[in-house]
Amino acid sequence: MSKFKTVTVDEVKPLLSDERTMLLDCRDVKDYKAGHIDNAMHLHEGLRETLLLKGDKSRPMVIYCYHGHASEHVAEMFSDFGFKDVYSLKGGFAAWT
Repeated sequence: MSKFKTVTVDEVKPLLSDERTMLLDCRDVKDYKAGHIDNAMHLHEGLRETLLLKGDKSRPMVIYCYHGHASEHVAEMFSDFGFKDVYSLKGGFAAWT
């Protein structure tokens, strides 16, 4: 059983209204720079490592990619490291736009 949750665009909007929620874009940097969800941070390798080792594990996080597949793997990794409220956006950036 997955420790992270998959959420739809409609389900994610209330999560994003909480200022504590971290929004992480795990797509390529070129695509992130071309357009991303407001307030999303690009989850580059350095940020991922810092969050995994020193991040606040009680802080909610929403992760998205292109279509919602890679973000599931990243969400699982954060869950495995003890993060409590981890969400993967179903359909990814494509569903958001």
